[in-house]
Amino acid sequence: MLTDKRVVITGGTGSLGKTLLRRIMSNEFGKPSKVVVFSRDEAKQHDIRTQYLHKAFATDEIAYSNFERLLEFQIGDVRDYASVASALIGADIVFHAAALKQVPACEYFPFEAIQTNLIGAQNIVRAIRERDLPIETVVGISTDKAVNPVNVMGMTKALQERLLIRANLDRPNTRFIVVRYGNVLASRGSVIPLFHHQIRAGGPVTLTDRRMTRFLLSLDEAVDTIFAAVKNGRRGEIFVPRVMSANIADLAEALIDGRDIPINVTGIRPGEKLHEVLVSREEAFRTRNNGDFYAIAPLLPEIAVDSGPIVLEDEYSSGSPVVSKDEVRAMLVRRRLMLEDVAGEQGELLR
Repeated sequence: MLTDKRVVITGGTGSLGKTLLRRIMSNEFGKPSKVVVFSRDEAKQHDIRTQYLHKAFATDEIAYSNFERLLEFQIGDVRDYASVASALIGADIVFHAAALKQVPACEYFPFEAIQTNLIGAQNIVRAIRERDLPIETVVGISTDKAVNPVNVMGMTKALQERLLIRANLDRPNTRFIVVRYGNVLASRGSVIPLFHHQIRAGGPVTLTDRRMTRFLLSLDEAVDTIFAAVKNGRRGEIFVPRVMSANIADLAEALIDGRDIPINVTGIRPGEKLHEVLVSREEAFRTRNNGDFYAIAPLLPEIAVDSGPIVLEDEYSSGSPVVSKDEVRAMLVRRRLMLEDVAGEQGELLR
């Protein structure tokens, strides 16, 4: 898929961006001719550059030949049209991962969310259209919060989805597709690092509501969804992973693992939902199966595609069915997310 392609990752220094970069640099999807990490954080770019330079010369790691030619870092902000347009010159595939994603922060600073989540995506579309860039595929990274949105983050992401899907009308030779998933396990700002920190401190572990459920998706599974969309997605489709879900109270108790740690219920935060929904009831009738994923056909008749047999009769929600507490613990052990198994970047953060 990526052989001899020039790839651009916006927001490439975030949790997803770094996992996506690692997978791309492993050449499992083919060897690209160039990978551009585009973000506004020079410190994080320096850390990643140093990390990959060390790997390039390590005997026990994958050797990245012609390192400086292959991996490139560009400082810029998706809010700025000129820097976005510059980063996209010569690109074949764009992974648009830059976002403001913290729900409470977006509630308090809604226009900041508009500028990053909406204007940023529009800058990509505008650059491709106005500069006639021959980009093959643009993948927008969305969220469950875009479904029946009740918070600013979800509202901006819902509009971002529509903006990118509509862009297919103007650029018949560019495929704009979207990937939508929920909270990612152990990513920056997610609940597992928070619970680990609270447990290490002796508690209490804080829950907003004991009824709350979430899908259990790893960063690598998020990247799997992205590449399934690149491989099989049709213009204007939204790809959604089919994954297990659990009660967050069960997740907390599994991580506490019998320790004398209290749980405090603090109440739902501004804009927070009880359950994640990845496919709405209204989208269900235009949703098809695609292996381990659902693909939602676009609404616009000019790019609408036959979704095939109806595979969902209702919304796809984390609220039903959920796995048992024992299954939650087994998943955490399998993924080495129990407190005693935490290592790497997350472990360094929490020590």
